[in-house]
Amino acid sequence: MKPKPIYVDVCALSRPFDDQNYMRIRLETEAMNLILSKVKAGSYKLLVSKVHIKEIDAIMDPVERIELQMVLNKWGERIKVNMSETRARAEYLVNSGFGVADAAHVAFAEQVEAPFISCDDRLVNKCLNHKIRIWCGNPVAFCEKEKLK
Repeated sequence: MKPKPIYVDVCALSRPFDDQNYMRIRLETEAMNLILSKVKAGSYKLLVSKVHIKEIDAIMDPVERIELQMVLNKWGERIKVNMSETRARAEYLVNSGFGVADAAHVAFAEQVEAPFISCDDRLVNKCLNHKIRIWCGNPVAFCEKEKLK
C-alpha cells in the first residue's frame, strides 16, 4: 500500500521538546510519536517544505534543532509544487489574517493535498473558519481520525 502524505507543522514536530508537565502537551507528544512511528513503518509520508527548513534552522536550542533536522532528513520527503501557485495561495491567506509562515505551511499542504497537523489552536481554528481545502487538526485528532494505535 502506498504511504499517505501528511504535512506536520513545526510546532507539532517540536512537541516532545515542550514542557511535559501539561497533560495536553503529553497527549500531543504521544500522538506525534505514534504518527512518526507510522511514518517510519511506511504507512505515511512526512512531507517537508522550505518553510520547515527555515523554521527549524531558526530554533535556538541546538539539541531540538539537530533532532528535528535529523527527523526531516531521515524520514521526510521534499515537496515539489508549483511555487507560483503556492505563493499566490499563501499571499491570499496572509491577506485573510494568517501569519506568513502559517500561510506558507497551509499553502504547501493544500498543494500536495495532505492533511495538515498542527498544535496551534488559533491556526487550526483559522483553517476551519476559512474553509481550507484539506483536513486540519492537532496530532491527537489526526490519530483518532485515522484510528491509529
